[in-house]
Amino acid sequence: MNSFSIDSELLNQWQRHAKISFPALCQSRLADSHKGTYGTVGILGGQQGMSGAVILAGSSALKSGCGKVWLGFNQSTLPIAVVPFQPELMLSTATHLLERNDITVWVTGCGLGTDISAQKLLKESLQKLSSPMLLDADALNILARNPDIISSHQQSECLVLTPHPGEAGRLLQCSIKEIQSNRHQAVGRLAEQFAAWVVLKGHHTLVASPSGQIRQNLSGNPGLATAGSGDVLSGIIGSLLAQHIPPEQAICGGVWLHGIAAEILTQNQIGPIGLCANEIISAVRWLRNHLTD
Repeated sequence: MNSFSIDSELLNQWQRHAKISFPALCQSRLADSHKGTYGTVGILGGQQGMSGAVILAGSSALKSGCGKVWLGFNQSTLPIAVVPFQPELMLSTATHLLERNDITVWVTGCGLGTDISAQKLLKESLQKLSSPMLLDADALNILARNPDIISSHQQSECLVLTPHPGEAGRLLQCSIKEIQSNRHQAVGRLAEQFAAWVVLKGHHTLVASPSGQIRQNLSGNPGLATAGSGDVLSGIIGSLLAQHIPPEQAICGGVWLHGIAAEILTQNQIGPIGLCANEIISAVRWLRNHLTD
């Protein structure tokens, strides 16, 4: 159990901002709700040696409020029987998970790899699925080499890409320097090219809608520059979408929650130096509950 100490005026400021910008994040749970009410997230990734990526994404999805989470490992057999610190996570191989028809939102790419098996998984998921989907990390690297594979998913209710500057550069076939020199132009080009919501991560993360509207996020600190932070963000956004929060609020709100969580941790002497991605998760849960006060 995690408890954080935050100045009351600062907390009030965050609550006011959330109620204006992301009102759906501030709604209390219905008394007669159940786990099905809040959706099921399916996460595809976790090749051998990268199992932690999907576990981080899955844990953050659960603690951001969705009802259930399935992890699909890109391995021939399960690397573990259960996640000891998060036994609520349901485990499968990626191939078997794709056979399920009860997934509300898919998150693909966290530690997926880019080999032939990973490419096959991404192509199959895009061809088969009409549910909202978030592509991150290795899924974006595969997409950069095979941009045509996205066309089969154009009819999706919601497609989200979450590149860091390096991945954005590969998608646009330009350098990181070019991305960083005009981040607004880059995120807009990506949104137009893939008809998707695009989260261009980094200092003052940008979010572009498929129609080209761009919002800048101001929360966060350098503590987020740590391994696994992006996996945690993917889980948060996937979870909020699974809870049927409107895409703009789920995506922009997820980025904001991720940043505020780092601020909460730093104010409690956890970072920014040495902040670990798994520590972000409990701070997000704490904040979501305080937004409904």
